Amino acid sequence: MIGPLNITFESLAEDTDRLRRKLVAGMDTLRGMDDVEFGVTPREEVWRDGKVVLYRFRGEAAPTARVPILISYALVNRPYMVDLQADRSLVKGLLARGEDVYVIDWGYPDRSDRYLTMEDYVERFIGGALDHLRAAHGLDAINLLGICQGGAFSLCYASLHPEKVKNLIAMVTPVDFHTADNMLSNWNREIDVDLLVDTLGNVPADMMNFTYLMLKPWRLFAQKYVGMADILDDRKAMEDFLRMEKWIFDSPDQAGEAFREFSKQFFQENRFVTGGAKVGGREVHLGMLDMPILNIYAEQDHLVPPDASRALRELCGSDDYTELSFKGGHIGIYVSGRAQKEVPQTIHEWLAKRAR
Repeated sequence: MIGPLNITFESLAEDTDRLRRKLVAGMDTLRGMDDVEFGVTPREEVWRDGKVVLYRFRGEAAPTARVPILISYALVNRPYMVDLQADRSLVKGLLARGEDVYVIDWGYPDRSDRYLTMEDYVERFIGGALDHLRAAHGLDAINLLGICQGGAFSLCYASLHPEKVKNLIAMVTPVDFHTADNMLSNWNREIDVDLLVDTLGNVPADMMNFTYLMLKPWRLFAQKYVGMADILDDRKAMEDFLRMEKWIFDSPDQAGEAFREFSKQFFQENRFVTGGAKVGGREVHLGMLDMPILNIYAEQDHLVPPDASRALRELCGSDDYTELSFKGGHIGIYVSGRAQKEVPQTIHEWLAKRAR
């Protein structure tokens, strides 16, 4: 008998038995697995300021690029997303092409970091790391690659110190925070940020994570776990799944004052666009960005919609501006198979043309 849903008793029984076998196999898979590891590329600490550490990554061969790349990731997740595993690593892809790659690790802020400000993150940490690299390599300027919120910080730093940034690469970086499709910004504008920070001090990681997951509740709370049943008997696929889960929930708390400044200036007042953004009392003008700029955005990005990133074209002061439109989402731009082929190669070729 076939009902209106085209489901028979036989097909239902087959699906139930297949799920049972998957669950039994999954128990064997999980029992045989160790903790998943991340961050596969060798690295060494080269500079530190408090909890903030600058790492240099080592490839199989010595770098051929004369000017190193400093990567500045967002504060809300851990930066090992750019080196998640051997076959999903932006860092490894850049090293394989001869680039010299450094990454800032912001660490895990605690109560002692409650009063860190945007000036600390932009001038003290990015500026300190970049000055270290300028001295270590004997160069006046370094390539700066900013990702998401770390990209916004990089825009601030490069605007205030354009002479120290040779080439600027922005990846999924928000510039116009008030595009109509920016749900995260719409939510943030309804928050009393002063009350939140004055009450909590640092902003808890679990609160931030729940907010991000609620942007796609069906996809991130239900669909992916239902889909997990299909890979329970595949150890490699389960390791990849659990590694990503570990990254998603390995989120640091946010330093209270920096969160207050960033939320009010950008999410609520959109100051990159309207003007008046300040870091440590100094006004930030994106028109001061006169270095070559590569702006990489993701077409299906629900956190930083394409228009939010593409606004940089009209606001920057550079006459050497390039865009890469990536067919994927905010996370796929680092870990998808397409990303491994397209992103590091595009960055390498773009930098090579501006190596002098």
